[in-house]
Amino acid sequence: MDYNKGMDDGALFVMDGIAASHDGMVPSGRKKFRKKNNDDINISELAKQVLAGSRLHLSKAITLLESTNKYHKEKGQELLQDLLPHTGNSIRIGITGVPGAGKSTFIEAFGGKLCNMGHRVAVLAIDPSSSLTGGSILGDKTRMEELTRNPSAFIRPSPSAGTLGGVHKKSRETMLLCEAAGYDIILIETVGVGQSETIVRGMVDFFLLLVLTGAGDELQGMKKGIMELADTIVVHKADGDNVRSAKKTVAEYKQFIHFLQQATPGWTTQSMAVSSYENKGLEKVWDTILQFKEIGEETNYWSTRRNEQTTEWFRSMITDHLIDSFYGVPERKQQVKSLEEQILQGRLTVTQGVDQLFNKE
Repeated sequence: MDYNKGMDDGALFVMDGIAASHDGMVPSGRKKFRKKNNDDINISELAKQVLAGSRLHLSKAITLLESTNKYHKEKGQELLQDLLPHTGNSIRIGITGVPGAGKSTFIEAFGGKLCNMGHRVAVLAIDPSSSLTGGSILGDKTRMEELTRNPSAFIRPSPSAGTLGGVHKKSRETMLLCEAAGYDIILIETVGVGQSETIVRGMVDFFLLLVLTGAGDELQGMKKGIMELADTIVVHKADGDNVRSAKKTVAEYKQFIHFLQQATPGWTTQSMAVSSYENKGLEKVWDTILQFKEIGEETNYWSTRRNEQTTEWFRSMITDHLIDSFYGVPERKQQVKSLEEQILQGRLTVTQGVDQLFNKE
C-alpha cells in the first residue's frame, strides 16, 4: 500500500529508507578482542623516562612492580635492576600516629614546605585493606589536594593488602623507584599506630610519631614499643586554644622519653609541638631531621642502619618465598586440609600434623 499517494506536499510524507544497516554504514566483520602482547613493555624506555622524572612513567613502573602477574614481576625486577645504581640518595622518613592525629594534614603541610625549599618529595601513602573484600578506598590524594597539584611532589596511595606493619609489601621497591626518579625526600605514611606498625622502622632513616594533646591519657594508651622506635615525637594540632595544652604535652613526653631505650645510638628522641594548620613548627621538624642525618653520618650509623635494613629485607623475602613455594605444590592444600580435619577430630596433635606434612617432603 502506498502511504504517500496524494500526500506529496503534506506533513505526513514518508521518505524512502536507506537500504542498509541501521546507521547507514557498511556492515563489517565482528571485531575480536586482541590481548596486548607482553613484549610491548619496553623496560629500557621506561627506565629512561623514570630517570627523566616523568611522574606518569613512575606510576607505570610502580604498577608493574606491584603486579602479581609472573611476566610483569620479572620485567619489574629487570627495571629495578637497571635503576638500582640511581637509588639510595634520599632521606627516608616514616610517619605514623594515633588515629585522628592528622597524618595526612601534616604530610601535606610538611611536604609543601619542603617543595618550596627546592626539594622533590615522594609520598607513599598506605591505606588499610578490608579483611573481608580486600578493597581499599585509597583516598590520600583527596586529602592532600594542594600537594597533589605540586609539580615537585609525587603521591602514590597503595593498599596494605593484609600486610603487617601498615605498609605495602612492595613499599621498599617503590621507594627505590622514587629515588631513581629524583625524589630526594621520601615520606611514608603508615596505616596507623600499633604493635605490628613497627615494621616501618626497618625501611626508613628517620621515624616520626604524631600524637595529640592530653599526654596523661595518651601515654596510657600509647604502646611503649612504638615510642621506643620514634626518633621524634610531634604533638600535632598545636593551634588555637590547644597551644597551652600542646606545650604541656611536649614537656610530659620529654620527661617520659628519659625512661625509654633510645631508637638510634647517639641520638636523644626529641619532642616538639607543631601546627600544620598555622604552618608552625614545621621548620623545626626539618632542622631536627637534618641534625639527625648529620650525627648519623658522623657516627657511620646512617649507612650501617641501611645495610642492616637491606639484610633484614633479604631474609624476610626468603621467608615469603619459602611460604609461596610450600603452598605452590598442587596437592599441598588438600594435604593441609586433611591434616586439619584429623587435628580437629582429636586424631592428631598439631605437632604430629606438622611432622607428617613435612615428612612427606
